[in-house]
Amino acid sequence: MTRSADFDDALDSFPAKAEESLDPKDWEAFRAEAHRGLDMMIDYLRDARQRKVWQPAPAEVRAEFRTPLPQQGKPLGELLDTFANSMLPYANGNTHPLFMGWVHGGGTPVGMVAEMLAAGLNSNCGGRDHIAIDVEREITLWLAEALDFPRDSSGIFVTGSSMANMVALLVARTDALGESVRKDGLRQTERQLVGYASIEAHACIERAFEMAGVGAAFLRRLPVDAKRQMDVAALRAAITEDRAAGFEPFLVVGSAGTVNTGAIDDLAALADLCAAEDLWFHVDGAFGALCVLSPELKPLVNGLERADSVALDFHKWLQVPYDAGFFICRHPELHRQTFMSTAAYLARAPRGLAAADIWPCDLGPDLSRGFRALKTWFTFQTFGAVRLGATLAQTCHVARHLEALIRRSSIFELSAEVKLNIVCFSVKGDATGEINREIVMDLHESGVAAPSTTRLGGRPVIRAAIVNHRTQTKDMETFVAAAEACAVRILARRAAPVAP
Repeated sequence: MTRSADFDDALDSFPAKAEESLDPKDWEAFRAEAHRGLDMMIDYLRDARQRKVWQPAPAEVRAEFRTPLPQQGKPLGELLDTFANSMLPYANGNTHPLFMGWVHGGGTPVGMVAEMLAAGLNSNCGGRDHIAIDVEREITLWLAEALDFPRDSSGIFVTGSSMANMVALLVARTDALGESVRKDGLRQTERQLVGYASIEAHACIERAFEMAGVGAAFLRRLPVDAKRQMDVAALRAAITEDRAAGFEPFLVVGSAGTVNTGAIDDLAALADLCAAEDLWFHVDGAFGALCVLSPELKPLVNGLERADSVALDFHKWLQVPYDAGFFICRHPELHRQTFMSTAAYLARAPRGLAAADIWPCDLGPDLSRGFRALKTWFTFQTFGAVRLGATLAQTCHVARHLEALIRRSSIFELSAEVKLNIVCFSVKGDATGEINREIVMDLHESGVAAPSTTRLGGRPVIRAAIVNHRTQTKDMETFVAAAEACAVRILARRAAPVAP
């Protein structure tokens, strides 16, 4: 094929310039600055206990991040200074031992180094034949072993349990309607799909029903018992009622560690019911599924091994740096049928880089995927399953200590049974929960501790989720003393006469 004169003219319009990469011109100078950045973050993790849990960024700092698009570059050292002065002090604080507001892991120095190594490799783990894929497959094998799942179970790293639960719903949809649902959509079936979860299940389950096109109205939110477990009798009745009304039940979502209180559904009873009713049994085990690593906690999730699929987060209780969610399924063929593509650019070859039959992009929605498996692999290899399991149990022991302190308090009372590592409590007599909310905000602004609120019994209560491996029983003494001092100040302020 000959080039046209217009093409040659277009080429001539670009003046010749020296070709440059984006690599450093001075590798040794870069090395020194990179080491400074690494040292900065090692110090940051080492000294977590010495700083405030959280502090808001001042207006002048926030203004630094409202500037126009940079047209010219700056030296790495200058950017590290900006990071140290204007970002590092104003993080959300989940590395601190007294961050207890949400179920966030605290990360580890080992995980941080692994993340750096993964960034250097810059592997795209959507597919092809390279070692990062083998590492991800090994994590699947390890998790299958821990969960007592079949060795050929399929698994995939995702951003977090919200996405893992979405993947579960799509695989369950394939199980119910067949692979043709991918092409023909939900209108191919004459009956509306219906799924079930408790009122304590995470909101991402409802969102998954929305995004999958099933519709949030067709997720039945079932009542819970005194232990905040799904009412199995209510579930059985709902299934019978829906079938009689012409709906098609297809999925039950059990919870292993609810976000509000850490409650665990009766997974064995749910497994029995799903087997009898021929329904897909999925468990949202965002953090609680990892109880299987602790001999002390594993009995709490009896029945988990019978689930068709499980969602969990390594970045929560296992302390892997964000993000590292995971989905595992005991039916690998159904899993593949839900996502596998025949696109020409994903064609497999008998040898070379495009070899291998199954790629991760055949098991989930993402084609571009980072090497999340490496930091998880380093975490398991560095600490071992025994020590990691002991760390999970340790956070539960700390929670029990906090429970005991609340029981002895003259100001606070427990708001829910402490099942795992989440403690919910309230100011005695705070019928509206407004004092609880004020205490939490005051604690945040003081920088002493960062609990959160949740709603139990229709009112806000204080919630402490003890997930960080750095948190110790002595920290609970500090926390309760600070919370009581806040309560005294707020109650005194409310009792003071209003000036005329």
